[in-house]
Amino acid sequence: MKILRTVEQLREAVAEAKAAGRSIGLVPTMGALHDGHISLVRKARQQNDVVVTSIFVNPTQFNNPDDLRTYPRTEQADCALLEAESVDFAFVPSVEEIYPEPDTRVFDLGSVAEVMEGAMRPGHFNGVAQIVSKLFDWARPTRAYFGRKDIQQIAVIRRMAQIVGFDGTIVPCPIMREADGLAMSSRNTRLDAAARATAPAIYRALCAAVDSCTAGATPAQVKDTTVGALNAIDGLDVEYFEIVHPDTMQPVAAWHEAPEGAIGCITVFCGGVRLIDNISFPATPQS
Repeated sequence: MKILRTVEQLREAVAEAKAAGRSIGLVPTMGALHDGHISLVRKARQQNDVVVTSIFVNPTQFNNPDDLRTYPRTEQADCALLEAESVDFAFVPSVEEIYPEPDTRVFDLGSVAEVMEGAMRPGHFNGVAQIVSKLFDWARPTRAYFGRKDIQQIAVIRRMAQIVGFDGTIVPCPIMREADGLAMSSRNTRLDAAARATAPAIYRALCAAVDSCTAGATPAQVKDTTVGALNAIDGLDVEYFEIVHPDTMQPVAAWHEAPEGAIGCITVFCGGVRLIDNISFPATPQS
């Protein structure tokens, strides 16, 4: 595996591969890699001739300076993991390399970026669009891989791809979970022992929400019951739980408004650490 530090090195590596007719799989990450990231890398390895994984904690998508400061950075361990997975190129640039000048672009991301994470973290999705559009331009991937844990982010990236004319394929990949159901996340490393023991309640509540749906509860009833159950647990504080259409990310008032199945998106503070998760509801639930 080659570690690339500059945009020029990345462009040259990709150009050489493209000239040889090789397909490129891109896995953008912010490092602190776990098995969820590795599942994306393995999918990219299966489907492409060349795999590029980026490791970059992107400052423009953080609206909370403390969150940026405390985000885990484990470059050496990350590169060892990527090498073990036969990644061809790890792109590990500095902030100055990515942003030699401030990126002032503002993307018209539409309604998919205005709710949930977009409402709670102003500017976050524009920052995501800035960095991913740069990576798409430099790496020219045939396919780009993103985890469904950040399902709203995938909708935003699809919109950004339309804006910039990206002609590759965006590949959503399944949520990877710990044995107790907790969605894998780099932020899990910040959970103390008590919070880590409590956190799996989030996924259990999402599973119960699906059960309630199939038993005939309305979206509003499912939402109220889920939020109430989680907020009753010491150490958990729900920021939002929305049941939304999988394409538009807009809330649904009735299940038939999302005939292919709604998505329940949740954000919970657990021991002070902000965790996100989501779950799919059945395509044809009873109403």
